Amino acid sequence: MEEVQVRPLTIGRLANVAGVNLETVRYYERRGLLPRPPRTASGYRIFPVEATRRLRFIKRAQELGFSLREIRELLALRVSSRTNSTEIRKRAEAKIGDIEGKIRTLNSMRKTLERLTRSCSGCVPVSECPILESLDGDNS
Repeated sequence: MEEVQVRPLTIGRLANVAGVNLETVRYYERRGLLPRPPRTASGYRIFPVEATRRLRFIKRAQELGFSLREIRELLALRVSSRTNSTEIRKRAEAKIGDIEGKIRTLNSMRKTLERLTRSCSGCVPVSECPILESLDGDNS
């Protein structure tokens, strides 16, 4: 049986495999989301294979709306022997609440903009534009 060799994950290779930018890896490392890897004698960082999984976890959590602070907490909960899935579920439910609040805010913004665009015929001088007047906030 032939032994499969895993090439060391330099920062560039890690970024490529995880589908992120090189600077993203450095940023996560500075923020403590990615542990600092050992260096070779020539100074190259050599990341463990697990770093790829961790980077993908971080990016996916960001896509779902989690902040870097929240992601750091999720990563810590992931390795804690005292954590159960109830704690993770609570975090996900809280994020759903945050998202619902943002949706309400966005819907309100859309309705306001729709109302403003209906009030503007587009035929008046800019100095009389009801949209710009509304943004000025001078409703006296």
